[in-house]
Amino acid sequence: MTTTQTLRPGEVVSDTPLPVDATLAFIGHIETPWHHRADCPRQGDPVAGPDCTIVLNMPWDQALDGIEQFERLDILYWLHQSRRDLVLQNPKHAEAPRGTFSLRSPIRPNPIGLSNVQLVRRDGTRLIVRGLECVSGTPLIDIKPDRCQFTPVG
Repeated sequence: MTTTQTLRPGEVVSDTPLPVDATLAFIGHIETPWHHRADCPRQGDPVAGPDCTIVLNMPWDQALDGIEQFERLDILYWLHQSRRDLVLQNPKHAEAPRGTFSLRSPIRPNPIGLSNVQLVRRDGTRLIVRGLECVSGTPLIDIKPDRCQFTPVG
């Protein structure tokens, strides 16, 4: 992978190409106040975080029917600006490098992001939520009711 991101001491890159054996269909995109990765929070705040918008492409608007019954949603998205080749990473907050799978870093072989968000409201094909931590324009993979609250409210 070609990238302009520099490596930190102790980080290790894999030179093994990733196979292309799965296909994802992006069902929309996410709009947030952040336009650069460096501006994104480390963790989204579903209570005090800013309102963000999940925009669904047609025909997925019908898939939102009944979503208002849930207070919390799991949002899966593709971290399209992330490296995919680090085996060991040296996070700023850690004392030593660690394996990619022991971190919640966006740098992963398959950079799928997961945020548990608070549903503020639905507006047609758009969901207003709090708790995201990604760059504006991030491709949307899926939306699911929070597994701990799968029983609808009310």
